[in-house]
Amino acid sequence: MNLLMSVSVTVLLLCGLLPQTGGTAARRSWRTATPAELQAVLPDRAQVEKERIETEMPSATGVIDGRGRVVAAVVLITAGYSANGKYSHYLLVQAPVRMGPDLLLSPGAYVIGWTRAPDGLLVHFYVAETGVDRGVVLARLPAQPLPVLPVKIWPPAERSVLQIGRFVLPYTLEE
Repeated sequence: MNLLMSVSVTVLLLCGLLPQTGGTAARRSWRTATPAELQAVLPDRAQVEKERIETEMPSATGVIDGRGRVVAAVVLITAGYSANGKYSHYLLVQAPVRMGPDLLLSPGAYVIGWTRAPDGLLVHFYVAETGVDRGVVLARLPAQPLPVLPVKIWPPAERSVLQIGRFVLPYTLEE
């Protein structure tokens, strides 16, 4: 009887019918968000300090989990704003995200800017409404070249990176 029960549980796990624990299940529960899902959560004009800056919705990218939580980014159209040169992207975080090895972002809205460094991009994260600096993380060239994109959040099951141009920054979705 115990052997039969053990075999049954194994078969159900292999078929994906029982919930799994650990990082593997978390990675599988996040998928690429659809354009409609991104449109529903990203603003047409993002609140960035004292400005409301237009977003470039065709560049919108993100991931969504089974509970409807989104991590999404979109390019800011910063020409003529005080944010020009400091911010380039708007980032919406609805679940805790660790950027690189050390920077933990709690749910909220952030803006991203970057500066060149000898070995990649120094990606700066700021709280969108206040401009408070949250930290800097180094984005590097990936081992395998990717298509150059203004911004892309790859789902954890594929790459688990935030891509800016041709540079990537690893992230981890915290539960």
